[in-house]
Amino acid sequence: MTSSRDRLLMVREAAEVFGVAPNTVRAWADAGKLPCARHPMNNYRLFRLRDLTKILEAFELDRQEG
Repeated sequence: MTSSRDRLLMVREAAEVFGVAPNTVRAWADAGKLPCARHPMNNYRLFRLRDLTKILEAFELDRQEG
């Protein structure tokens, strides 16, 4: 069984997680700042919720320390 943290998100959903515009998520992915995969049929970007959560947690820790 797959956990909810292993869920794959599309660009719009990833943007909601970060509170940014979808184009920002696309730019971050293209720049290598966000890990993403491509859907084999339609080439859409897909993001693992687990990866996005780790990035948010690291950002929050960094913000608290700095």
